[in-house]
Amino acid sequence: MSATVSEEQAIAATRLWLERAVIGLNLCPFAKGVHIKNQIRYFVSAAETPEDLLADVLQELELLAETSRDKIDTTLLIHPHVLNDFLDYNDFLEVVDEALEEVDLAGELQVASMHPQYQFADTEPDDITNYTNRSPYPTLHLIREASIDEAVAAFPEAEMIFEKNIETMQKLGHEGWNALGLAEVQKDK
Repeated sequence: MSATVSEEQAIAATRLWLERAVIGLNLCPFAKGVHIKNQIRYFVSAAETPEDLLADVLQELELLAETSRDKIDTTLLIHPHVLNDFLDYNDFLEVVDEALEEVDLAGELQVASMHPQYQFADTEPDDITNYTNRSPYPTLHLIREASIDEAVAAFPEAEMIFEKNIETMQKLGHEGWNALGLAEVQKDK
């Protein structure tokens, strides 16, 4: 990954992915509302070490917890310069979960994961189902649990989202994914 990616490039690529894949394919039926209301905070970390990234994560968790949902409902913390290897990134998620506990935000906030090399357990790297969580850059999605609870209450079959996404991706296939124009965004890194 290029060390020269700018904050603007990272946000533009992530926004394009959100609009075309996450919202466009309805991978997350809750994303459209907060996107339309401009309640998504895009934060690009300049961190080059996991320690510096953790400091940014803690800062962003605190900001999200202290800010009105009307202003920021969720945060996409994009970190293009650190944890580009998926296994390292995956290990870091445990550190983030521990940090949530330490700052007493577990139960209030949670963190979801997206990565350009995202791979579910028991899948091959090129399995199209992995693309449900493949973002242009390593990204931590900071989410309010209250927002999740409200969204799940409004979406009667929320437990079926994962299965529906797998089906969507299998129907779409690599050719359909490439037609979204997102592969080029990832190659530019």
